[in-house]
Amino acid sequence: MKKAFVTISVVLAIIFVSCQETNQKNNVTNDADTAVVKEDDALSSTEKKATDWDALDWNSPVVKYDEVKSKDVSVHGNDKYAIYSVTEKVLFNPGDSTVRKQGQQNLDEIASSITSHSKGDIRIYGYTDSTDTKESNKELSQKRAEAVRSYLINKGVPQDRISIYAEGENNPVSTNATSQGRQQNRRVEIVAMNS
Repeated sequence: MKKAFVTISVVLAIIFVSCQETNQKNNVTNDADTAVVKEDDALSSTEKKATDWDALDWNSPVVKYDEVKSKDVSVHGNDKYAIYSVTEKVLFNPGDSTVRKQGQQNLDEIASSITSHSKGDIRIYGYTDSTDTKESNKELSQKRAEAVRSYLINKGVPQDRISIYAEGENNPVSTNATSQGRQQNRRVEIVAMNS
């Protein structure tokens, strides 16, 4: 009986130690500051929510910057970051990824604001509506985010601080059942960390 008790105690101790080691391994986290952007089009919406970047409040209060005068650009944020949103109808023709002349003024204002207020990383998120296939929407959102990135770099925003995220039809801000809703979902959002 005594041998059985000792044997059971040893087995339970081994199991307990193994569980502790497994828990310690599972609790390892990657610090967002050391994360490397994936080349296959960056983080998915699910992965984005698992990062410190998702401490972002996408419904932050409106922020006013003197550099941003256009009514086509909305800015939300706080003392840590700014989220610049521009609708597709301003930046791009439908189905296209070339920045329109009308959109250039908006991006000029955003570049000026980022240069004045941001010293940290910048992420450009491209979105589409859901009228095409998921693959083509993802590809179009990638091209649009890249076009905005190139434009901002040409305006003096340091390229090593900018990453792009092709969201495609993910995270709609309105319904895709109406033309007005689809237009709202076709957008680019630029998040600039202040430090």
